[in-house]
Amino acid sequence: MPNDHEVPLAPQKEQQDSLEENILPSTDSSTVQFKEGGVRGWSTALGGCFVLICTVGYANAYGVYQDEYVRLHGVSASRASWIGSVQLFFMIAGGLGSGMLLDMGYFRHTVMVGSLLYTFSLFMVSLAHPEKYYQIFLSQGLGMGIGSGLIYVPTMAVQSHHWTTRRPVIMGLVFLGNSIGGVIFPIMLNKLFNGSAGFAWGVRASAFIVLGLLLLANILMSPRKAITSSEKPKPNLASYFTDWPYIFTIAGAFFVLFGLFFPYFYLQLFSVLHGLDETFAFYTVAIINAAALPGRIIPGLFVKRFGIFNVLAFCSIADFALMFAMFGTTSVASVTVFAILYGFFSGGFFTLITVAVATLAREPSEAGSRLGLAYFLASIGLLVGNPIDGALLGSTFPWSRAITFSGVMSVAGTICVLIARHFVVKRKGTHFV
Repeated sequence: MPNDHEVPLAPQKEQQDSLEENILPSTDSSTVQFKEGGVRGWSTALGGCFVLICTVGYANAYGVYQDEYVRLHGVSASRASWIGSVQLFFMIAGGLGSGMLLDMGYFRHTVMVGSLLYTFSLFMVSLAHPEKYYQIFLSQGLGMGIGSGLIYVPTMAVQSHHWTTRRPVIMGLVFLGNSIGGVIFPIMLNKLFNGSAGFAWGVRASAFIVLGLLLLANILMSPRKAITSSEKPKPNLASYFTDWPYIFTIAGAFFVLFGLFFPYFYLQLFSVLHGLDETFAFYTVAIINAAALPGRIIPGLFVKRFGIFNVLAFCSIADFALMFAMFGTTSVASVTVFAILYGFFSGGFFTLITVAVATLAREPSEAGSRLGLAYFLASIGLLVGNPIDGALLGSTFPWSRAITFSGVMSVAGTICVLIARHFVVKRKGTHFV
């Protein structure tokens, strides 16, 4: 096990240099140096935004499907949650393999295959009968999950090939796709599902949008061959488990993801069953995702001043506090305020946890494998968290059980993030980490 020796804290005049080290991966003489940005950098960032609109953004709209399956097609809350959770699990856990494929030089092949599988599976959802559970589970849970798993982590990690000092802000811009998709798709799907188009053509219309955006993304994104090469040695995953900040950052994400998506999955159903106006309830998921738009960017602007782990910890604390605040959200006004605040801080957490993991890489060529391993381990919490919430709700919907469970898991995750920060403080010699 490694020894992190205590070092004196850096004086005020050295804080800026120390902060730059916190934002960038540590480097040595073998690390590839490059000029950040350029046409390829910006086009890769735009393509990344398109990918996130179609993958995480679409997954953030699953609350619409949850409500549709539970209220209109007789699927239990827990079984419906398994579909969305399995999709999210494979999207994030799939990064273990796809991230390593990026590091080995197969970025374009991986993203192209993932895009085809994801789009095909979404069209298959439009042909599925929601009353036949296996059909929607295979197409929406497994098919879309595995497809997005081949796209998501490589898209995130490849940004490190083009950006260094601006990376937190650029990642925030890329993560805007989460919120853009999370605003557009819930409104679109609710209107179509409850209008003349119906379920099948509603899903089909969204699939055509996804097809167009993923096609553009495949054209726009590109890796740097100087960083990504099939001639480079395979990453030593075992060495990552001696990096204590990395381990506790993963643990923090693991526990937080048990509860992070509970409002995204259940707030629409929560609002309807609390007797709120149904039209308003249809917009609750969109409100969360709209509030996450500034949440993806604004916290990142404070990273250089205060440090990535400090800002991440603040967002995590806000998330668990708001989770417990759900006990008091029983009116249109309170649900609206909750959705805005929770969307902002959960969006900040989801963006910054990715940046935090990337900054722990020793060189850019490790970014794919580090992110992939971190996402794989953390996604286990995501896989089981929402189905546990569904099981706790049962058929009578005692909301206090699910809220308490999600809140306690978020507290545990925040403690792990603070421990990771402690190790980074010892390593860097400054509290601005």
